Amino acid sequence: MKLISLFALTILLTITSACRKAPTENLETPNWSEYTHGSDTSPDYAKVFNQDEVLRIDIVITPNDWETMQADLAANLTGGGGPPGSISGFDPVWVPSSLFFNGIEWYQVGIRYKGNSSLRSSYQQGIKKLSFKLDFDQFEDTYPAIKNQRFYGFRQLNLKNNYDDLSMVRERVGSDLFRQFGLASPIVTFCALYVDFGSGLQYFGLYSLVEEVDDTMLGSQFGSETGNLYKPDGPAASFAQGSYNDAEMEKKNNESASDYTDVQSLYSAINNSNRVTDPNQWKADLEEIFQTDIFLKWLAANTVMQNWDTYGRMTHNYYLYNNPLGNQLTWIPWDNNEALQNGKQGGALSLSLDEVGNNWPLIRYLLDDAEYMQKYKEYMLQFIQEVFMPDEMTTLYSTYYSLLKDAVYAEEPFYTFLNSDADFDQAIEALKTHVQERNDAVNTYLNQ
Repeated sequence: MKLISLFALTILLTITSACRKAPTENLETPNWSEYTHGSDTSPDYAKVFNQDEVLRIDIVITPNDWETMQADLAANLTGGGGPPGSISGFDPVWVPSSLFFNGIEWYQVGIRYKGNSSLRSSYQQGIKKLSFKLDFDQFEDTYPAIKNQRFYGFRQLNLKNNYDDLSMVRERVGSDLFRQFGLASPIVTFCALYVDFGSGLQYFGLYSLVEEVDDTMLGSQFGSETGNLYKPDGPAASFAQGSYNDAEMEKKNNESASDYTDVQSLYSAINNSNRVTDPNQWKADLEEIFQTDIFLKWLAANTVMQNWDTYGRMTHNYYLYNNPLGNQLTWIPWDNNEALQNGKQGGALSLSLDEVGNNWPLIRYLLDDAEYMQKYKEYMLQFIQEVFMPDEMTTLYSTYYSLLKDAVYAEEPFYTFLNSDADFDQAIEALKTHVQERNDAVNTYLNQ
């Protein structure tokens, strides 16, 4: 059994429950200010996603609401096992909570469990360190006092539990690498999470605090947030011939318009028979609706760093955004906890991607074109020369190890995926070896 470190003991002893209160219907909001809670303020990325510290968030949930959450899990996740990437349509229940950060309270904050197969697997293993989604105005209809409540300008945030990642850093590193390579990707930082569900604050472990792909992120990284945003999930997410289904192109905004013509056009363009009869016209039609260059750039980076839980293997874990500034669908990667490793379930994709068939047309059909294949190879080389460099990555991993060590070592039984502290140490070292191996593999492949 792991011992609680001095780090955890010190924190627990300095926190008293006197300043914590469960939500009440007679809602008062004494900590409210426009900067901290209001919607008429710019998102404070430096505050919410401080890149140099391990943030701390405390959440208080009433015992009754906590029991509601546990009963919901038991009813939907006990027994059986859905296919990878699926929780059989399970939509976890929202409950209100109080959230505390730097001595300030946010009120009636919606909280629910999140995740797909990772949620089911963790739950069935008896792990209590599960992922959460936060929505700061989820209960504004019930509590008008919190109408348009925000967390320093953010409406939703994700607390990811670093499932299947003993290093605890893949979620953040993967997303950072994409952005450093010029791609849109959520901001991520590290967070120590404490939850009081009736018996005082319990340390739930080290989490990744992940930006929601929503209007805030779109405005920040695209300069416009009004275009259609999709999170495809299911067979249609492959864009394979005969797979298209509006219902699986989940719209995250503009739902009332019920307009799917942009993703329908992408499906039609990628599967058009003129790909063989008139390749130049096929490419022109495809590029009119889809940013092929961005996709190839993502594909190169993603394949070099390795990620088995991604397009080409799994029909989920990306967004498509139709940026009004160019009226083209743009690829946005999502969910990187399975990145930066050789993979499982058959392994990560090869650098050549020769094994990818027509059931993944955004890969197969693009790379069957000599010009697109050449761009893909050029981006692979650029990625290892400018972003994914062994010396820089090794230094980064060492920095994260020093930053996270105390918080990771403080994780307790049932609130950790580690069997020992050495698991974390070894996982960080494995990442250092991995970056050199991948650089060597790319150079070998490109020089064949």
